[in-house]
Amino acid sequence: MRFLDRRPPFFLMVSTGAACIVVLLVFARLSYGLVLPAMREGLQLSYGQAANLSTANALGYLLLVMVAGVFAARFGGKTSVLLGLVLVIAGFLGLSQTTRYGMALVLMVLLGMGTAFGYTPLISLLANTYPHRRGAVIGFVNSGVGIGMLLIGALAPPLTEAGGDGWRQVWLLFAGGGVLVTVLVTLFLRNPPRPLAADTAAALGEPDAPIFRNPHVVIVGLVYGVLGLTFIVQSTFMYSYALAADTPARTAGHLVSAMGMLSVFAGPAWGWLSDRLGYANGLMLSMGLSLLATLIPVLHPATWAFGAHFLLMGLCAAGMFSTVLAASTETVPAHRAPVAVSFVTLFYAVGQLLGPALAGPLIEWRDGFRLVFALSCVAMVIGVLLSAYSRRHQRAPSPLPCAD
Repeated sequence: MRFLDRRPPFFLMVSTGAACIVVLLVFARLSYGLVLPAMREGLQLSYGQAANLSTANALGYLLLVMVAGVFAARFGGKTSVLLGLVLVIAGFLGLSQTTRYGMALVLMVLLGMGTAFGYTPLISLLANTYPHRRGAVIGFVNSGVGIGMLLIGALAPPLTEAGGDGWRQVWLLFAGGGVLVTVLVTLFLRNPPRPLAADTAAALGEPDAPIFRNPHVVIVGLVYGVLGLTFIVQSTFMYSYALAADTPARTAGHLVSAMGMLSVFAGPAWGWLSDRLGYANGLMLSMGLSLLATLIPVLHPATWAFGAHFLLMGLCAAGMFSTVLAASTETVPAHRAPVAVSFVTLFYAVGQLLGPALAGPLIEWRDGFRLVFALSCVAMVIGVLLSAYSRRHQRAPSPLPCAD
């Protein structure tokens, strides 16, 4: 029991967090776009029904994201993360066996609930454990997005292309990965020490004011909503867009893997950069790159354009997630951080809910892929402008200590 009470080294804590991101965010949310073509064919779904599955996942996330923040604040982030892992493992196992659209909808809701209980409490836990390196820590943890995309880009296309029930094997592999990460969390993740009452009052603004009255948190939430809407549409449908534009499936899978490989290194780099330049500037830069990445295949849907898209997204996706989450806790007391992260994630969840619901019917319309991603570019312009506006509320970057 002494081992379970002692905080592990920084590397083990952050690596365990990155492994959680692979399961809770990539496997349970972002991987759907690569499994979608084969799963849609296997269950005989329309694009609208396939989009509804993605919407159901976002709905599960939206329903419980604030509950998860309150739960983590009361019972500890580690307990919440473990509960989230159990929920997504159950969802993976169910999806590997389902034969009905209705049951798949229920299971996708379950995956969203698991992500809600695991993802935001994990970010809050690690940000509060290493408060002076918040951006760098979140950047390292979100490198799990890159690791996960690298894995699914290499594994999913060969399995789904094999025909038959290959897509079911992908969900089973995700469940096995979830079990492994649950063991790692039990061994190597710890809740941060609770701050003293005097320490919790040290924050910008009114310490006891409701989170929704903090203007900086609200603006960051709006930016996160734009990110949720645009990124989930990209992760769900860009792979299908590439296939529809005659890009070979293996090539598209390799591009996704390349995006993941770049994200592994880009996440820590963005965290380090945003700690020094300011989170608002990091948001502006990363979302601007995402805008450029999405615009290229809209203007010219060819294999090279999709290559440019996935490579640029590999450079900027981790930056968007790292900086927006670090910014959400920048102007609140440490003990309110889980609630602040959950609050801004409400906006993200709404964006994820709306994105696939709007994109599915448009894609079934003529030339729908280009229209959907053109509208995503418009939304990202708004995100860049909101990021610029958030600078008036942020703290000035300060030199960081070398040790925690």
